[in-house]
Amino acid sequence: MPDHLNRRKFIKRAGVAIAGAIGFPYFIPASALGKNGTVAPSNRITMGLIGAGGQGTYDMKGFLGKPEAHVLAVCDVDTNHRNRARDMVNEKYGNKDCATYNDFRDLLARKDIDALIIALPDQWHAIAAILGARAGKDIYAEKPLAYTISEGRAIVNAVEKYGIVWQTGSQQRSERNFRFACELVRNGRIGEVHTVKVGLPYGNSIQKRSTKPAPVPPGFDYDMWLGPAPKAPYSPARCFWNFRWISDYSGGQITDWSGHHIDIANWGMNTEHSAPVEIEGSGTWPKAKDGLFDTVEAYRFVCKYREGFTMIVADSRQQKMGVRFEGTEGWVHVNRSGIEASPKSLLKTVIKPNEIHLYKSDDHKQNLLDCVKTRSQTVAPVYAGHHSIMVGHLGIAAMKLGRKLRWNPETEKFVNDLEADRLLSRPMRSPWHLYL
Repeated sequence: MPDHLNRRKFIKRAGVAIAGAIGFPYFIPASALGKNGTVAPSNRITMGLIGAGGQGTYDMKGFLGKPEAHVLAVCDVDTNHRNRARDMVNEKYGNKDCATYNDFRDLLARKDIDALIIALPDQWHAIAAILGARAGKDIYAEKPLAYTISEGRAIVNAVEKYGIVWQTGSQQRSERNFRFACELVRNGRIGEVHTVKVGLPYGNSIQKRSTKPAPVPPGFDYDMWLGPAPKAPYSPARCFWNFRWISDYSGGQITDWSGHHIDIANWGMNTEHSAPVEIEGSGTWPKAKDGLFDTVEAYRFVCKYREGFTMIVADSRQQKMGVRFEGTEGWVHVNRSGIEASPKSLLKTVIKPNEIHLYKSDDHKQNLLDCVKTRSQTVAPVYAGHHSIMVGHLGIAAMKLGRKLRWNPETEKFVNDLEADRLLSRPMRSPWHLYL
């Protein structure tokens, strides 16, 4: 038995195996609970946070509200961020026990942590996820799954190799409107779908700070923040929120939102294991003199699927935010504001017991905890996260090269196109690598 499988986790996994063998659902015995049904400390899922910025602390707060979760440690390269997160944890538990780390590898070395919350800039996603999986930690990780397609594949392989439970932070899967829209499509309520239109945000939302080189602030490990990304002079505008609009770290609105709306498009079309075979499009990049922010602002790309439909991804000035499924007998559009359909009677549809019912989750973080206990698959598994961001990366590649690209979903390579294949990965700054 590997070291990371402590006695408590072993008992849980053994219980799941026995329950599955005899056909009974898994449950937590009364002896594992404290008074009034609260979860006994010895049976809580212990967690560590890696990346205590705005999204990381938001995710952590969600888990702090769960009685079966217990946050033991937080990690961030910025002292202010990690101390703020530490204080949130200590205030919640009424003690001063929360540990802090600058290097996430020190947190991973702890044998008493069962699961991770990972909310890092995109260039860090693959390294942290793979090392976390190797350490036997179950993982809740923010979208997009990875900075490149090859890094996404490496994450998928690591999750499968080490048998961990994975939840991508594509939380729309745990909202009823999105699930219902996809069930309407899956059950043929709008006929045969020929077009899926995905609207993502236009432009960027840069926080205005100086782009000029400046001394690194005290308490900020800037070199660790860069990690595998190219060496670059520090400036206040480069880090934290603004990393999304710098191609050394992310891909702008396309990669920031593909894990949401393209994910829902894939869910509705049952293409979570598939990908487009042809991609072409065009985009407009910033013309700022300083050149720091260089991700595409206006964009539109068209994806052809061998399943027989076309997916059109465009910014919100060209296409309404959300996902619109268009079929031979009607359409349905869904986003965070609600759901629309034609004919309107579709919205009163009841999905019958013998029809397709998609995975039901009403709480994304609770779903992760439930699956950690039962060792079952989450509502947003790793392969779905990989194929949603893959579409975004393929679109960016087609726009950068300015020509139609052909893609092989099985090999995850472009067809006879070495120039395009070079966009599937990026060199990592020493000493970082993928730890395959």
